[in-house]
Amino acid sequence: MKHVFEILQHGACPDGATLNTSAIQGAIDACHKAGGGQVVCGSGTWLTGALELKSHVELHLARGCRLVGSPRLEDYAPLVAEGFHTEISPEKSACSLIWAVDAEHIAITGAGTIDGSGLAFYDVGEATGKLDKPDTPRPRIGMFYRCRALCIQDVTFVDCSCWTLWLMQCENVYIHRIEITGNARMRNVDGIDLDSCRDVTVSDCRMDTEDDCVAIRAMQRLYDSPAVCENITVTNCVLKSRCQGVRVGCPGDGVIRNCVFSNLVIQSENNGILFENPHRYLRETHSGSAHITNILFSNIVVNCRRSPIKVLVEDGIALSRLGDLSFSDFRIRSGGPCVVQGSPETVIRNVKFSNMKIETSGEDAILCRHCEGVQLTNVELSNGVGIL
Repeated sequence: MKHVFEILQHGACPDGATLNTSAIQGAIDACHKAGGGQVVCGSGTWLTGALELKSHVELHLARGCRLVGSPRLEDYAPLVAEGFHTEISPEKSACSLIWAVDAEHIAITGAGTIDGSGLAFYDVGEATGKLDKPDTPRPRIGMFYRCRALCIQDVTFVDCSCWTLWLMQCENVYIHRIEITGNARMRNVDGIDLDSCRDVTVSDCRMDTEDDCVAIRAMQRLYDSPAVCENITVTNCVLKSRCQGVRVGCPGDGVIRNCVFSNLVIQSENNGILFENPHRYLRETHSGSAHITNILFSNIVVNCRRSPIKVLVEDGIALSRLGDLSFSDFRIRSGGPCVVQGSPETVIRNVKFSNMKIETSGEDAILCRHCEGVQLTNVELSNGVGIL
């Protein structure tokens, strides 16, 4: 029989004002000590600082529950772990509301909501539009490092101040039926960042984010061990972004391979699907290292203002490999062309477009440069038609 620990019975108060960090962490610790089970957050508004999720613990948010991150930075601490370079964490922050290191069989479930209190970490002042990046760290909602058998299901995530969920070197991950909404005024509000993870399924999710909805990365600089992201499936999702629906890789990454994206609807104010490798993402002495191969997209609808598919390597960037990409059964309406543009140092190889209808208001529908083995099969093109 599953052990159940109610946070209310550990002294938590759902008044939206009492800081419940100790009470909720106490319930998690007790559950872990008992061999595992379920920690239940009932209906109400529960204010909390950072929480460590431990092995064999399911954090369950009941319907009507709202878990709210503290607006005070002092209620968070950066993730510090062997093999992880905290000091160079992206966006100058390794803080998060919920975190775990080397945990196994952990879960966040339920019909409740986790609120990141994002605007509290910005200088809002009298500004009414897009906000400037603050100088202080911005906590994410979830950071999970070297975890195994991680499940995130049914929960709604709102108003994170930075990336919402960042998974690092995790294995056997299942993310299902979650919803992520990011405030468009904030910066770098990604949905799900899968970094150097293996065997991951993301399905039946809805995201509306300021930055990337889904990002697939292998950020080698952050880790002592090789960064490899592989065996990733993303399916049956609706992705709305002010940046791009899907991003794959950056020039300084390690290996990204064997990823499948299917049955997606992407609506973007910028690009749809992006493989971008510019100089600005590299240190001055670094010319690139990413090895990206066997990435498949199928049954995708894209509506975007710029490029629906953009595979770009700037001149001077020398990747280990970028190729073996497939895009099939697409319906596209865009303001710009599909782009496959390598560099003299990195020729993009083996890119297939099949069963696609591309309508663009731009002057070009497809642009190719420094590439080899690009195949177009049953591709219908219409450009300059003023559809946007």
